Amino acid sequence: MPQPSVAFAKLAAPETGVLVLLLAEDLTLPPAAAAFDAKAGGVLARAIAKAAFKAKQFATLDVVAPAGTDLDRVIAVGLGKPADLAEKDWARLGGAVAAKLLEVKATTATLLVERADGVAVTPDQAADIGLGARLRGWSFDAYKSKKKDEDEPKAVKLTLTVESPSAAKKAWAPRDAVADGSALTRDLICEPANVLGTEEFAARAKKLEKLGVEVEILGEKELKKAGWNALLGVAQGSKRPPRVVIMRWNGGEKGEAPIAFVGKGVVFDSGGISIKPAAGMEDMKGDMGGAAVVTGLMHALAARKAEVNVVGAIGLVENMPDAGAQRPGDIVTSLSGQTIEVINTDAEGRLVLCDVLWHVKEEVKPAFIVDLATLTGAILVALGKINGGLFANDDTLAARITAAGLATGETVWRMPLSADYDKLIDSTWADMKNTGGRDAGSITAAQFLKRFVGDVPWAHLDIAGTAMGSPSTELNKGWTSGWGVRLLDRLVADHYEK
Repeated sequence: MPQPSVAFAKLAAPETGVLVLLLAEDLTLPPAAAAFDAKAGGVLARAIAKAAFKAKQFATLDVVAPAGTDLDRVIAVGLGKPADLAEKDWARLGGAVAAKLLEVKATTATLLVERADGVAVTPDQAADIGLGARLRGWSFDAYKSKKKDEDEPKAVKLTLTVESPSAAKKAWAPRDAVADGSALTRDLICEPANVLGTEEFAARAKKLEKLGVEVEILGEKELKKAGWNALLGVAQGSKRPPRVVIMRWNGGEKGEAPIAFVGKGVVFDSGGISIKPAAGMEDMKGDMGGAAVVTGLMHALAARKAEVNVVGAIGLVENMPDAGAQRPGDIVTSLSGQTIEVINTDAEGRLVLCDVLWHVKEEVKPAFIVDLATLTGAILVALGKINGGLFANDDTLAARITAAGLATGETVWRMPLSADYDKLIDSTWADMKNTGGRDAGSITAAQFLKRFVGDVPWAHLDIAGTAMGSPSTELNKGWTSGWGVRLLDRLVADHYEK
């Protein structure tokens, strides 16, 4: 289904279509809604009273074909106590509005963006409502056949009427770009692995050139010649060739060190020789979630013309168990020259990331690196599906990511890093082994990655719990939420642009 379109106009009630208004717990109608209700003979006030509507946060009341009007319906959406609304809640409010409009199959709706307590809704808050509506309206049904008697679904045309349309439109433009980036991330994660392989993913990333992103794709011959042996070891069991994609957005000062984002892109993870259990393996089409987030983020930054130099790097492989597959006990020499004993071929993501991280450190020379990966089941055990796991060697970067998470609702929880954990990945035969076993599994994975970033400020986001299997929320119907795009866009906007 197409996402809702969002427009802004001067604050006023519509004469037709669907009217949406906001109500606090005291049930006082805001000014424009009250003026409309007075002309309609008080139909809204009566309906609210008869329904005993409590206006709890994001609750809805649907009044169909209200008497005395030409409207299809009026939908009241609860604000709860408006003073309790956090920054992240305005997008959630927009999601609740969109969910209700989709439920009633509305095609045209007008939202009165006003409060009854005399406090103005800011342009940023209004724009966040629009962002939430777009996020909630996304769906992935590319592979569902339509019955002949079914009507083609139509996107909701949502108009937000506000005090200052020009200011709201200015605030909306970057959020519209972020919504597009989030949709791209969700689309990539949802694609089946037989459709989205390594080459196909690289081709999708290549399309960012239309937005001014420079895209370089490294093929298997180049990777072998340069010595990306950790990444290549993961790929060797698959007929699909490995790819590394380097995306560059040059929106900042010429010569200024870029910031860098790195993503794990395992387009399907069978576990290799250390094969996974059959139950749930179908979800491993989403094991490229980190690469999907980096690609969606690059789309968002380029589309809103972010004033910063950014590099996005993704390693794309498929982990399969054929006769040529990597074995437990194999030793590979990574791009860094450090040797790795492969204990478990299902601990493959860190083998992909370590070579990409080293390349970015050495060749890009970034101001910082953030990597994202659906890396460990251990982080899911520790944090569930609510928070991403944050590991960092730099307190300032960690604090900024944490703050961006609180602002957007894509929250993180910082996990420990310590040399004491290094002994768990010591190897008898090589410089390190690729897993330290079940104990502290997400921590030892981060300790492994830390060896490939040197002194560069770095943060690792383990998104195994947030990238897929996402819980249903006001912004998301489930399975994949595109978690990370809004978080990292906010990090960039707050701290690294002019």
